[in-house]
Amino acid sequence: MDIRLLGSVKALSGCSELPLGTPKQKILLAMLAADVNRLVTVEEMVDELWPAAPPRSAVPNVRTYAANLRRAFARAGGDAKAGEEATIVRQPGGYRLSAHPEAVDLARAQQRLAQARALIRSDQQSSAIPVLAEAVEGWRGTLLAGLPLGPLLTARREAAAREHEDALALLAELHLGSGQPEQALTLLRPHAARHLTRERLQTLLMQALLASDDPAGAVAVYRSARVALDEELGVRPGSRLDELHRMALEARSRLPTTSAQPPGPEQTEENRAANWLPRSTADFVGREEVLRRLLESIRRRSGQRAVVQVIDGMAGCGKTTLAVRLAELLRREHPDGQLFVDLRGHGEADPLAPSVVLSTLLRQLGVPPGRIPADVEDRADLWRRELAQRRVVLVLDNAAGSEQVLPLLPRAAGSVVLVTARSRLFASELGVPESLEVLSRSEAVRLLASTAGVDRVEAEPAAADKVVRRCGQLPLAIRLAGARLAHRPSWRVDDLASRLTDERDRINQLAVGDQTLAGAFATSYEPLGERSRRVFRMLALHPGDDFGGPMASALADLPLSETVAILEDLVDRHLLEEKASGRYRLHDLVREYAAELSRQVDDPSVRLAAVDRLLDLCLHATLSVAVRLESRLDGGALVTDPPSRPDLLAAIGPDVDWLERERATLTALVASAAEIGRDAFAWRLARALWRFCYIRTYFDDILSTHRHGLRAAWRLGDREAAAQMQNYLASAYVRTGNYPEATRLVESSVETYRNLHDQGTAARYRANLGVVYWLTGQLDAAVRLGAELRREVLLHGHAWIDLVLPNHGIALAAIGKYAEALELHRLHLFLARTKGDQFQLLNALGHVGMVRARMGDHGPAIRIMEASLRLRDRTGHRYGEPELRVDLGAAFRETNRLNEARRQHEAALRLAFDNGERHAQCAALNELGTTAEAQGDPIEAIRLHEQALKLAARIAHPQEQGRALVRLGFLILNKDPDEARRLWRRALAIFERTGGPEQHRVRTLLGE
Repeated sequence: MDIRLLGSVKALSGCSELPLGTPKQKILLAMLAADVNRLVTVEEMVDELWPAAPPRSAVPNVRTYAANLRRAFARAGGDAKAGEEATIVRQPGGYRLSAHPEAVDLARAQQRLAQARALIRSDQQSSAIPVLAEAVEGWRGTLLAGLPLGPLLTARREAAAREHEDALALLAELHLGSGQPEQALTLLRPHAARHLTRERLQTLLMQALLASDDPAGAVAVYRSARVALDEELGVRPGSRLDELHRMALEARSRLPTTSAQPPGPEQTEENRAANWLPRSTADFVGREEVLRRLLESIRRRSGQRAVVQVIDGMAGCGKTTLAVRLAELLRREHPDGQLFVDLRGHGEADPLAPSVVLSTLLRQLGVPPGRIPADVEDRADLWRRELAQRRVVLVLDNAAGSEQVLPLLPRAAGSVVLVTARSRLFASELGVPESLEVLSRSEAVRLLASTAGVDRVEAEPAAADKVVRRCGQLPLAIRLAGARLAHRPSWRVDDLASRLTDERDRINQLAVGDQTLAGAFATSYEPLGERSRRVFRMLALHPGDDFGGPMASALADLPLSETVAILEDLVDRHLLEEKASGRYRLHDLVREYAAELSRQVDDPSVRLAAVDRLLDLCLHATLSVAVRLESRLDGGALVTDPPSRPDLLAAIGPDVDWLERERATLTALVASAAEIGRDAFAWRLARALWRFCYIRTYFDDILSTHRHGLRAAWRLGDREAAAQMQNYLASAYVRTGNYPEATRLVESSVETYRNLHDQGTAARYRANLGVVYWLTGQLDAAVRLGAELRREVLLHGHAWIDLVLPNHGIALAAIGKYAEALELHRLHLFLARTKGDQFQLLNALGHVGMVRARMGDHGPAIRIMEASLRLRDRTGHRYGEPELRVDLGAAFRETNRLNEARRQHEAALRLAFDNGERHAQCAALNELGTTAEAQGDPIEAIRLHEQALKLAARIAHPQEQGRALVRLGFLILNKDPDEARRLWRRALAIFERTGGPEQHRVRTLLGE
């Protein structure tokens, strides 16, 4: 068992995560796990869960929470190894978590810290380093992140944070003592930057910078700490910080300078050309095009006025890193200072007021505190006067909004202001922002290499690619992943990739010390209003890659206009991306963060109700299109209740284009519905999607949705639904070459309907066997079945004659009865025209053209088949197109239009491969081989026929096997007549078994 309190509360048994229930239930577990093996009284639990006013049901509620947790742990205990079990024990007055302390991450980290301190006391510093490293790594994040805590756990959270800081500081001291300042810097920088008033951390950071020969960086740390101590605590830095500051100034004065200008009369060594930029990232990679474009733009605009450039983007996309890099590249042109202020627009602390920022900036310029006015307008005036005679670069990092930035902007030319923000800033003075995207794949791999080590990444390129993909190519995520590798020399890159596989734990894996990806996202999420937060969490329940306003509105259960306004606000805050007008998507890691939040905050019933609303909307929208595509579909039988949100259905205005656009979402919804037990939705949505997927040749989608739908129907015990799923699943198996499975499914569905005494549906489904018989070479059976079904239609007056006619006509053509086949296909064409059914019309045209071509009427056949293709282009119906192009190409070849024949056969082959239609692939390969032979390329022809033979044998398609053997015999006849005759005898055996007319021609070849 692994119980995690640092970061999000979790309990893992092996690879499975225990369902911990509501936030209050998680808090109860946290109380038990924080004091593992100690009795926690019911009174303590009540005080923590309801610190203000406990309800009358508080004690029964506590017992319910504990019972739920006990059951969850008991179920997990059955899978645990001996010694790894954890149980919740009820005792008089309360409860106790019985487990080994190592099972709780907080206890593990505390034990490692105590062990390291003991090693240090016994002068075993080198042994203490790996122990402390494990302790620091164990702190995945803030204790019980995201939970509303009472007084007891709030105090524990603060104590844990202090223990984490002690462990981090101790480890940094050991790294410094062992001559490894770079290791100390890696540890200290993120934590020290967030806690400027913690003098111990600032002292260690300055020591590490001095040991790394970076006195300028140490001076910058001192100045930031001095300002923070003064403004937040009203105190000066301690003596040790002052001493390190003097050492840094002395070390910096000994460095060679490139400035030829002597300091002005009022300048000192400390404030001349002040550089307050944070230390730049040594491994800055990527963004070359963005850097080049921004530098060109800034230099072009710098003549007349101060240049302002906003850089916005989602948390962790590298805005600050890019801004600091830009400032460094502009240093030579702006030699009078490089200023930097974190405006704290997103984080636990309140955003800095403009008055505070102006004071900080004036002091960075070297203005004495006594000269800084108290009034904010006077400060702004002094700030602008100071800048009027200088050329500086100013980085205003992490802006909350334009109102925070506007009072800080200089007016005179000569200065450049770089503003970073997670939210879009709206003000004409700020110009056009640069919105940062994630890194390209190659840039992301380079960043991982620079963080984790070039040799390690180059040794496992495939694993490195997995890591950056699972990090969503987000710079912060990649840096955190790389840092984990850097601190784990025994890990392979693939080890990290495997740890990032589980989407539910990926966010927690992307953490180093106090720096976490979840924490970065949280600073964008926390400022949202309650409704916006709920919409953000609900969006994680959408299974597709992108979505529009109506689907989001269904999930959120809000009016469409309000939902769209919230979505636009989330876009402005870079929590959501707008792919196209009205189409939104969540970055993969943001989705996982939102999903984890939803699991923590939202009751399961709330989440389920949101998914039900989305399923209801999508089912009604899909069905409204399906009944227009499939005339015999009874929508009223499939869905009896009206839509719960008719306003959203009207806003969608569903049509075939909508189905195409939402196809990935709809197929994913079927799987989601089946996974969460919404079985009625699962099979109905699969059925509603069938005709669209079939005519567009999305056979993989049919296989996926109808397998889920079939399992859902079985769970419901709905025999009729299961029979429908079997029949339509079989249609995809037929087109992709799995004829035995198709036969089994159709026969099962026919048997079900016979048992249900629905002979009409049983016969209609039985008609589908005719295609299977034809493809598997059972030509006589296919013809007999067609004749039987035609007689039944005439006898009982069934309305599905259009199913029987084409299948029977194809079978008749296969045995050479072209006149009879043509009569049936013409009747099919007449009925399709009468009904106005375009799908049946284009099919009938194709079949008429095919038969006419085989009868030798190539001119009319070509015109008819081209008409069928034009109709397919106009309607988007792609069903049967590969076979049609095969026949059209053969007709072109017979009229000596060989180039046109080849184009048709190549197009047929591409379509057949794209659709997974293996029987059409065989036919296209054989016809393309015959055309290559006609064009004088026998070697290419042999290769193509051999491919056709191999594939046809694999899927048991006898006609195409026989045709390949016949053509191969012709191609080798002059070189090896005996082998040619052997091939023809194999072909004859196939055609005699199937009853095809080709057997007479082969006998002639063999002289029989």
